[in-house]
Amino acid sequence: MAERSTDQERDFALARVIAIVNDKGGVGKTSIAANLGGQFAGAGYRCLLIDLNRQANLADDLGYRDSDADDQGAGLLNSVLAGTPLVPASDVRPKLDVVCGGARLEDLTPIMVSRLQHRGRRAFRVLGDVLAPIATDYEVVFIDCPPESTILSDLALAAARWVLMPTKSDVGGLVGMTLVAERFALAQEINPRLGLLGVVLFGTGTRSRAVHAEARAAIDRAFGGHSPRFETTIRHAERTAQDARRLGKLAHELELEAAAQPAWWETLRSDVRTPRVSATAASVAGDYRALGVEVLTALQAAEEAERTDSPDDTAAPDSTAAPA
Repeated sequence: MAERSTDQERDFALARVIAIVNDKGGVGKTSIAANLGGQFAGAGYRCLLIDLNRQANLADDLGYRDSDADDQGAGLLNSVLAGTPLVPASDVRPKLDVVCGGARLEDLTPIMVSRLQHRGRRAFRVLGDVLAPIATDYEVVFIDCPPESTILSDLALAAARWVLMPTKSDVGGLVGMTLVAERFALAQEINPRLGLLGVVLFGTGTRSRAVHAEARAAIDRAFGGHSPRFETTIRHAERTAQDARRLGKLAHELELEAAAQPAWWETLRSDVRTPRVSATAASVAGDYRALGVEVLTALQAAEEAERTDSPDDTAAPDSTAAPA
């Protein structure tokens, strides 16, 4: 009975953990994690980002690389080794904390291989075990999963309540999504509560309706014909992506900067030439806002359905509302 109670407490704590995963790189996982986390935090939600990527691209998107907060994944590695609660870097943005990734995560894969040999697939539960003690401090937790390590992604799938899967409409993105769909079923053997929150098309033309239809058909096939899909697509905007990494700012922050900068003809009078922020940042920020509303709405609907189906079970936290 005590073990069951402990499992219920763990499930409650992890009820708002969302793994952002696709086995293909370059499909928007880090951009979505950073921008949704940043926008939710800006709307007043306490958010946590967990970076499982050895390249630590979240550090570039949020502008904290080589800062005092950047431990290159050492804290995450030590928590997994010792079984102690994660210790995030606080207030990378107001109300936004981060468990940093980085080069130290190179050591995590061989450690997990050894544990798998001795403990089987239940060894993957360790990330959820060290996350659960702090997860209730946050209203939403996003895990940014790496494309190059299925073991690290499986750690996230074992800890998460939900999967958000970005994909591009090209063959590579859809193949990566299909591979995750196969591992999704395996992950449910040790994490039966794992569910697909939705699939989002990333880096696509906003008017490419035929391409979108083909991609959505592929998504349905991968997940058995009943995959939840977000209506919002994140548009392709190379200049805004470059601005984000160059400045360490999110799309909605670039939107404000673009609106405040002098008109282009005024800059011609100046002897100092500074790079301008692309005006497309406003459109990209709008895409992320729309996706954020869909994500929170999907979370709320799923939690309400769960309470209706299991009124006697421990309920998930009921604090979801669409940000203004």
